[in-house]
Amino acid sequence: MPIDALLFDKDGTLFDFAATWGAFGRSTLLRLTDGDEGKAAQLGRSIGFDFAQNRYEPHSIVIAGTVCEVADSLLPYVSGYARSELVDLLNMESAKAEQVQAVPLDAFLQGLRAAGLKLGVATNDGEAPAEQHLISVGVRAHFDFVAGYDSGHGFKPGPGQLLAFARHVGIDPSCIAMVGDSRHDLEAGRAAGMVTVGVLTGVAGPDELEPVADVVLPDIGHIPAWLSSI
Repeated sequence: MPIDALLFDKDGTLFDFAATWGAFGRSTLLRLTDGDEGKAAQLGRSIGFDFAQNRYEPHSIVIAGTVCEVADSLLPYVSGYARSELVDLLNMESAKAEQVQAVPLDAFLQGLRAAGLKLGVATNDGEAPAEQHLISVGVRAHFDFVAGYDSGHGFKPGPGQLLAFARHVGIDPSCIAMVGDSRHDLEAGRAAGMVTVGVLTGVAGPDELEPVADVVLPDIGHIPAWLSSI
């Protein structure tokens, strides 16, 4: 079947994960510990973040988890925050994070739109930060649909966001490709009956993605050539 629509994960897919979220992790941990680097390093371990190296471990909850899940991992180790307050802080810090594009997105997305494809974003980030990230690099208008973990469709690896996109654009899931950098993304794609495309701009390597991917590409910039080959 032809591919008529593409649904993208955000972090690690549209945006380079390490380059974007390393600085966010460091600044957020320092804020939560009043600038104490020793405490920040200890707190980082609760979410799989190596403070000294400014990088996330492959198992980090930040990679594929929701903001609420990240907050739940941090909450036992911070004082003075209710869960809702911590979620709000993480969403606020996330919305301000400078996004490093995996490829020049405006030209890339324009090309896909010109080819007649419907486009969407399904992320385990909050909807408001996701919208802000897309707006910040001038590409929000290219997308027909944006959903976060709090948009009412559930979150990955569940298929709810993906099926909501299919309904929104009126395209059978079998004619949609789910593009992501984590197993959660691709497992959601499989559960929704979509084609699954893994990319290597996150933390997961090809060995982790290949069992649940129909194809693994270096980055989203290789999608047009892949579409031409199928």
